[in-house]
Amino acid sequence: MTTPAVYSWEATDEQVAARYGVPLDRIARFDLNTSPTPPDLATRVLAAGRFASPLSEYPPSDYRRLIDAAAARYGVGRDELLVGAGADEILDLVAKAFLPPSGAAVLPTPTYAMYRVVTEQRGARAIEVPRLGQADGWGLDLPAVLAAARAAQVVWLCSPNNPTGLPEPPGTVDTLLMDLAADAEADGRPAPIVVLDEAYAEFVGASLLGLRRDYPRLVVVRTASKAYALAGLRVGFAVARPETIAAIAPYRPPGSVSTVSVAIVTAALEDDTVLEANLARVERERDRLAAGLRAAGWDVGPSVTNFLLAGFGSRDRAIDVAQGLLRRGLVPRTFGEGHPLADHLRVTVRDTDENDRLIAAAVELALPAPVAAS
Repeated sequence: MTTPAVYSWEATDEQVAARYGVPLDRIARFDLNTSPTPPDLATRVLAAGRFASPLSEYPPSDYRRLIDAAAARYGVGRDELLVGAGADEILDLVAKAFLPPSGAAVLPTPTYAMYRVVTEQRGARAIEVPRLGQADGWGLDLPAVLAAARAAQVVWLCSPNNPTGLPEPPGTVDTLLMDLAADAEADGRPAPIVVLDEAYAEFVGASLLGLRRDYPRLVVVRTASKAYALAGLRVGFAVARPETIAAIAPYRPPGSVSTVSVAIVTAALEDDTVLEANLARVERERDRLAAGLRAAGWDVGPSVTNFLLAGFGSRDRAIDVAQGLLRRGLVPRTFGEGHPLADHLRVTVRDTDENDRLIAAAVELALPAPVAAS
């Protein structure tokens, strides 16, 4: 039996603390693109204890209040939304709905690892298309993506892209969709499903949701995990034309999003201050963190998200820096041998204290090692 593709889970705080001899309360997660604290609203909703159904019962099967709040927030119809247990469940549902076992999906790389995982778990083939280089903002290679898509049922896109931290240039996705549709018509086949992961869209204040009107097979993915600072609640959304949502819906498991998650995320979507506060924190700290790391010698690229990508010139140097950070309880995102970003580290924009610890560690690691006394 073939071993299925799996996501490489991050070490827990306890595992990091034990391995590196660091007190548990000194572990800071710079590897997960999450926020250091949830919004105060979450505590208020929990304290009130008013939920759509008793916790002894399953949540309402239609997630009605959550759907209403998301429809209002995103400016779409209720029949254009599907709720999942985080964006990852949405990706899995899309793969089940549209990727046959002998099929193929296009992955512009580097990008989010789960696209490959859900593709290969369906028994489909992942067609990697390298992105343009750092000098070109890690953008899509449109001719190469178009060529690969002729043999694919799904195209996975992410904008702003994880882990490169940048959105596609204006007009790029629009052009791609138009050309995909034209190629499909010329070939006499259905156009591929295009999944546009907008997990980080709130950080740029713009979305390409409107493109679903002209490209019916577009599925946009949104989440409460990043800009809303509610990753632990696991709530995500598929946004698409009603007929596309209807094709995904049969694969949705019952009650996968908890009653508590529904209540808190509904309240967060309805309260502008939750989003505004976290976006302000990220914008303020991102610039400060990037400047501090650059001053310590890190090659930090531009970012519009809640994380930074830094190059070190070689994988060995990136590993050395990562190990130095881990010994101080600071957990960066690393990339394995053979990965296009193997000589890079990705770090999340955290709060002021944790960011200061990272900057101080970067300075220490840049200093020459002391010479031992003879």
